[in-house]
Amino acid sequence: MFQKILIANRGEIALRVLRACKELGIQTVVVHSTADSDAMHVRLADESVCIGPPPSRESYLNIHQIVAACEITGADAVHPGYGFLSENAKFADILAAHNITFIGPSGDHIRIMGDKIEAKRTARRLGIPVVPGSDGAISDEKEAKRVAAEIGYPVIIKASAGGGGRGMKVAHTEADLEVALQTAKSEAGAAFGDDAVYIEKYLEKPRHIEVQVFGDGAGGGVHFGERDCSLQRRHQKVWEEANSPALNAEERSRIGGICAKAIADLGYSGAGTIEFLYENGEFYFIEMNTRLQVEHPVTEAITGIDLVHEQIRVASGGGLSVRQEDIKFNGHAIECRINAEDPRTFTPSPGTITHFHTPGGLGIRVDSGVYSGYKIPPYYDSLIGKLIVHGRNRVECMMRLRRALDEFVVDGIKTTLPLFRDLVGNPDIANGDYDIHWLEKYLAKGE
Repeated sequence: MFQKILIANRGEIALRVLRACKELGIQTVVVHSTADSDAMHVRLADESVCIGPPPSRESYLNIHQIVAACEITGADAVHPGYGFLSENAKFADILAAHNITFIGPSGDHIRIMGDKIEAKRTARRLGIPVVPGSDGAISDEKEAKRVAAEIGYPVIIKASAGGGGRGMKVAHTEADLEVALQTAKSEAGAAFGDDAVYIEKYLEKPRHIEVQVFGDGAGGGVHFGERDCSLQRRHQKVWEEANSPALNAEERSRIGGICAKAIADLGYSGAGTIEFLYENGEFYFIEMNTRLQVEHPVTEAITGIDLVHEQIRVASGGGLSVRQEDIKFNGHAIECRINAEDPRTFTPSPGTITHFHTPGGLGIRVDSGVYSGYKIPPYYDSLIGKLIVHGRNRVECMMRLRRALDEFVVDGIKTTLPLFRDLVGNPDIANGDYDIHWLEKYLAKGE
């Protein structure tokens, strides 16, 4: 087991990893920018190192500063959390060159899954169902029209190196295709420095289903069930739940088994999430995230297994603590992402939190690094906390969520709490009858 882990992140995920390390008896080091000097994870860590000014590129994305912090403090491993350098293959390679363990997969696996085209090819080779589309990047408009005609309209054009909805455009007819292609390539080049795009069949009313997987790096793999992340705004997840209201036990077992086998065959090490669009009983691979997900607590709630403990155990060479037959699913869990944003316009709302009170009681968990008097800096993601609720079934979970949202108080800034109070009372949400377009349509009606 590691002696000292450096946590290369901030906010709630840094605190989440820190708590896991303390439970395992591992010393902790956190890095922080000057804007985060008073952050909760900085206060609670055994050691902290300031690595630069507020801009991420000069601090949390500064690989040399983070490696230097490891060497100064004697950290023998780095946990990257999510975002920032968590899916940066170069970072993983550099750590390895300095004999520091990256708590995550190999740089090669990060590279494969970070390239959306190569990821799709790999998924197909591993037996994972994929969305019909081009085999690789589209070279020109002529090829785009040929592929689109073969798979049928509507189609979606996606950035190969993309994420977060950038470089994605839908074409409903051939007449739309030229503009969509040019716009997607332009956005991709500006956002990612790579204008390569590919084409897939556009599904009209799919759900976003993702499967949590773990590999031991030695040919073993398991799945921890699925999460439904269909409530999204601009391709950003807002509300996640496990298990999905859309799947039955047979579908759950089938897709979980496919993913576990694939991750084992790949020789993958650590946590990963294989993401799908799901429509009419069929799953279609869209991407794989080679890190811990923001929404991992809902999986922990229904399995009772600490996924960060598993990450650390696997990275240290201890293998997985469970076999597939040991993983049992209990009840239902929902996570709401609480952001420092206006609940209608989603404009960021940095500032000082004057009063912060979290709900409590059976089945309630709040992952947050903020506190009363904390000043939210304007430089980073607006996520300030996650409310996770667990119940014996979905009905109980929804009732408990309604109560928890009523108890949650954040004063001094605007947050998305009012949005969730609206959603929990909506009949479609109560019935689990929604798809990836539902939330944007709902918000449009209210504006």
